[in-house]
Amino acid sequence: MSRTGRVLLIDDDAAIRTVVREALRREGHEVETAASLREGRAKLAAFKPQVLLTDVVLPDGNGLDAVPALIADHPAMPVIVLSAQNTLATAVRATEQGAFEYLPKPFDLTELGRAVGDAIAMGGAEAGPEAAATTGDELPLIGRSPPMQEVYRTIARVIGNDLSVLILGESGTGKELVARAIHDLGTRQARPFVAINMAAIPRELIESELFGHERGAFTGAGQRTAGRFEQAQGGTLFLDEIGDMPAEAQTRLLRVLQSGEVSPVGGQRSIKVDVRIIAATNKDLPALVADHAFREDLYYRLAVVPVRLPALRDRGEDIGELARHFLDRAAAEGLPRKSLDLAAVERLRRHPWPGNVRELENLMRRLAALTREEVVTASVVEAQLDPARRRAAEPQALAGETDLAQAVEAHLTRLFAAHGRDLPPDGLYDAVLAEVERPLLRLSLAAARGNQLRAARLLGINRNTLRKKLSERGLDPAELRRNA
Repeated sequence: MSRTGRVLLIDDDAAIRTVVREALRREGHEVETAASLREGRAKLAAFKPQVLLTDVVLPDGNGLDAVPALIADHPAMPVIVLSAQNTLATAVRATEQGAFEYLPKPFDLTELGRAVGDAIAMGGAEAGPEAAATTGDELPLIGRSPPMQEVYRTIARVIGNDLSVLILGESGTGKELVARAIHDLGTRQARPFVAINMAAIPRELIESELFGHERGAFTGAGQRTAGRFEQAQGGTLFLDEIGDMPAEAQTRLLRVLQSGEVSPVGGQRSIKVDVRIIAATNKDLPALVADHAFREDLYYRLAVVPVRLPALRDRGEDIGELARHFLDRAAAEGLPRKSLDLAAVERLRRHPWPGNVRELENLMRRLAALTREEVVTASVVEAQLDPARRRAAEPQALAGETDLAQAVEAHLTRLFAAHGRDLPPDGLYDAVLAEVERPLLRLSLAAARGNQLRAARLLGINRNTLRKKLSERGLDPAELRRNA
C-alpha cells in the first residue's frame, strides 16, 4: 500500500522539475530537486530522501550509470529512472542497474505518483535478480512510441526470472522477436531457443514434435527422435500460434508444465526437462476458453505474464524509423541503398497496415529492389501501395464472378499477384475466412430478422458460437437487429 514520503528529483530541465515537484507535493510528498548529479549527491546527504528520481542525461554525467553507486550508498532507497531515450536498451539497462522502476518521457504524472507511492511503501525491499549483461545496441525491437514503451518495461521485468510469458498480437507484429529478446537478454541466453509453430504441424504429429517419440512408436518411426522440449533443455521453448493447439495436445502440455517431465510417444520412461515457456497467439484466448476450445487451466499456466503487442497502425510514430531500418537491412543484404523523403514517410503513416510490421518490411524490400530513384518519394510509395487499395475494393468486384468458388479463386489470384515474388502476410487462412464470414453472418442475421437462435440454426452452429463469431468480426447484434 502506497504512502507519502521524501522524494528527491535530479533533472536538468527546470520545467520538468517544477511540474513534478508540484504534482508530488499535491499528493502529500516532501520534494527536493537538483539539476545535476553533484547537486543531487549533496542533497542526498542533507535531505535523506526515501525515493530518488533521476534523469539519464545530466550535465555532469549519466544518471543510469550512477544508479548502482547510489543504491550501494543508500540500499534502502528505491531509484526510479526517467528517460527520453525511449528504447528497449534503456528499459533493460535500468533493470540491470537495479532501478525500482523505469518511466519513459513524456510520462503520465498519475503513473509517476503511483510509482513513487509504491516505492515508498516497498522501501528497503531488495531489487529483483539481475538480468544477464547486454550491450543493448543490437536489440531486435525498434520504436519509441508509448505503446512500445509498455512492451519494453514488461520485457525488462521478466528477463531476470523464468515466469511463463504469453505474447498477444495480430499477425506480423513481431511476437517471435519479443520471445527472442526475452531469451537473449535473460539468464538462459547461452542455452537453446527452440521455436515451434503449432498451426504449421499436422494435428496427428504435434505430440511427437513436442515430446519426441521412440523407435517403432508409429509407422515410419525408424529411430528415436527428441522432441522440442528435449531440444530446448535449459533454454526457452517458444510455442507460436498456441491457440491452434488441439485439445488432446493441450492436456499433455498441461501435464508437462505441472510435472516438469515429458514422456515420448511410444515410450515408458519420463524425461525431466527444464525449459522456460513463451507462448504467442493472434487469437482471443479468453473467448476460446469460454467456448471450451482452449483449456482454462492451461491458459492461466501460460499467461502468467501477458505481453500485448500493438498493431503497427497504433504506433504511427515508429513507422519512419522502422522503414529506414528495413531499407538499411536490405542494403546490407546486397539490394540498392534507398532513403525516404518526409512525404513518403507521411504516406506510410496513413496506410492501415493490415499485415503490420511484416507488411512494412516486405514493402521496403520491394522498394529497394524495384525503384530506380535513390530517394523514395510519396508518389513511389503510393504506386507500390496501390495493390493494397485494390484489394480493399475487391468485395465489390467479386459481384461479377459467376459463383463463390470462382470469386474466391480470383480474389486470391489477385492477392498473390499483388505481392510479386513475396508472399502475403502470414495468417492468410483466417484473413480469407474473416472476409467470407462477415457478410455471411450479417446477411444471415438479417434474413432471420435479428433472431440469433434462428440465425444459428440457419448457419448450422450453436447460439454461443454465433455470438462469439459476431464479436470476433466486430458485428453488433443490436444494430443488425435494428437494420433487419
